[in-house]
Amino acid sequence: MTAAREAFLAGDTDAHVEEIARRAGVAVGTLYRHFDTREALVAEVYRQEVADLCAAPARLLAEHAPDEALRRFLLLLVEHAAVGRGMGEALESIMATDSPVFDDARSDMAHALDTLLTAGTAAGLVRPGVDGRLLLRALGGICGMRAHGWQQDAIRITELVHDGLRRTASPT
Repeated sequence: MTAAREAFLAGDTDAHVEEIARRAGVAVGTLYRHFDTREALVAEVYRQEVADLCAAPARLLAEHAPDEALRRFLLLLVEHAAVGRGMGEALESIMATDSPVFDDARSDMAHALDTLLTAGTAAGLVRPGVDGRLLLRALGGICGMRAHGWQQDAIRITELVHDGLRRTASPT
């Protein structure tokens, strides 16, 4: 998995299973016993990326106030989008399959956001009425920019979105 992840993130989209097995120091048969196709390997690398990402809210909430945990997770989502771009061509190979990997990923990320939004709302730090699915869609638009320097712009826009989510005292 590590060798495949490194190859895909490095943009080595033509890395064949044989090359990945060599980099991992295993026989190609060993790799094929675990992943019957290259697409299955790509999907599993992506699933692991998403699982690692979606494990972050618990840690962030243990270390930070809910609004700050939300901000940090939103920035992790921007970083995840950059990783996805690095894996872009490799991920395209599974887009044509019936793999549920992207639907599952969106669901898991929305659930992670719901956890943070619920904690922030309960603490009175985040405005109510926003769910993870809606926020994830907003981030999808932000991270879908194709211009040069998109990631820095996405970070700045994400900070603005976060500011809009924070509950502030009503003027008197």
